[in-house]
Amino acid sequence: MSARVVCRGLTRRFQVRERTITVLDGIDLEVEPGEFVALVGPSGSGKSTLLGLLAGLDRADAGTVSIDGQELGALDEDELALLRRRRLGFVFQDFQLLEHLTARENVALPLELIGARDSFERADALLARVGLADRITHLPSRLSGGENQRVALARAFAHRPELLLADEPTGSLDRVTGLEALALLEELRREQGTTLIMVTHDPDVAARADRTIELAAGRLVTA
Repeated sequence: MSARVVCRGLTRRFQVRERTITVLDGIDLEVEPGEFVALVGPSGSGKSTLLGLLAGLDRADAGTVSIDGQELGALDEDELALLRRRRLGFVFQDFQLLEHLTARENVALPLELIGARDSFERADALLARVGLADRITHLPSRLSGGENQRVALARAFAHRPELLLADEPTGSLDRVTGLEALALLEELRREQGTTLIMVTHDPDVAARADRTIELAAGRLVTA
């Protein structure tokens, strides 16, 4: 399954001392089910802020975000947490793996949070799928950067999310390893039919998306 994402008039402001800074200014955006969208723009253009609003990790000052018609602003914190747990996946530049858990335990965690009884079996299958069958008992500190990102990808897809939000997933990897991770991300997305919205500064990464959306000074340049 995949999700449709719609933003209408999305605005986010921050108060810095006496100044009000508008980070996002009236964003209108639609992402279709199963689409791969690259979100690009200079630093400070609002990309990560937009991703946080799409994830329900932040609240808009004006406008709406809807996932399959469900408006995030109408949900309380518990409902948002449940939405993220069941329907959303995340991939980060710095992996954000739990250092005291093995690769298997990191991947199994989102499955355990939704009550899956076969979480370890599914985690092992996913780790094998990303080429880490011989690393399942390793802690993140014993894995390379590329291996850690593969664990993070397995974790992100473990519960078959309808929407995957990725923030510079290749940013901390060397060129070759980053392209390998990106190819794997694309394969998993196609296999599961997941909608993907990815923040990137790399034009070569953006070129692989179905569509590129550019932000500048908090406004949509292209969509």
